[in-house]
Amino acid sequence: MLLRVAAIALLVLLAGLPAASGATSGVVRDEPVGFSAQDPPFRPELPRRRAQPLAGKVVVVDPGHQLGNHNYPAQINRPVPAGGFSKPCNTTGTATNGGYPEATFAWQVSRLVTRRLRDLGATVRLTRHSNRQDRWGPCVDARGRAGNGMPADLKLSIHADGSYAAAARGFHVIAPADRAPWTADIFGPSRRLATDVKSGLLGRGFVAANYVAGGDGLDVRSDLGTLNLSDVPTVMVELGNMRSAAEARVMTSPRGRARYARGLVAGVRGFLR
Repeated sequence: MLLRVAAIALLVLLAGLPAASGATSGVVRDEPVGFSAQDPPFRPELPRRRAQPLAGKVVVVDPGHQLGNHNYPAQINRPVPAGGFSKPCNTTGTATNGGYPEATFAWQVSRLVTRRLRDLGATVRLTRHSNRQDRWGPCVDARGRAGNGMPADLKLSIHADGSYAAAARGFHVIAPADRAPWTADIFGPSRRLATDVKSGLLGRGFVAANYVAGGDGLDVRSDLGTLNLSDVPTVMVELGNMRSAAEARVMTSPRGRARYARGLVAGVRGFLR
């Protein structure tokens, strides 16, 4: 009697088990445990692709000056073509009252701008690739021609000013003048680029310069080889006055430099949209 009960219990237990993988029942379970036949098929989550709205665009970033320019006076003072006239190859740039050089500021901001533009899909070309005391240049004629042969979609030259005017502060963006045969072809788009860069900086809380360019943050100049020799839309931006104690605090801060970079990238994106 006991054997019979045990046999019945064993049959009941075996009937409740799922068919083995080699069974010929024709049923294949391909849903994960807990899914029913009515559930959508399981698909593993794929990593999201980063949006690249600037894919296919080429941007030249020109970090002003070079840290070692002051060590090479003969090289940086020699005359080079600047668009119908000659100018010295380069200058030393300015600095904060505490000694933080414009060349270093321009380099650090340019690297942040470059990284963000590349994240957005752009191809970025730099006019210099170091910030060192044992290097000088490149000269303004080389900077001016950078991007012409690619051709680039735009060129952004990054600087800071060094005015001793009382209470002088704020940024200004410089576009090339309308000068045939040098810049007549890029005057219009460069002016638009200047407006977009200005908007990008204003949108990050920076103020237009109160000591130059009529106070509206936009200037036009015909004496800059970096602008005159360009065949692509270009601007030079003076991001602030390094002699202003308040602006120097922003420029010497990593957070401040990141904010400048975000403003410049916003301007580039506005122009390329």
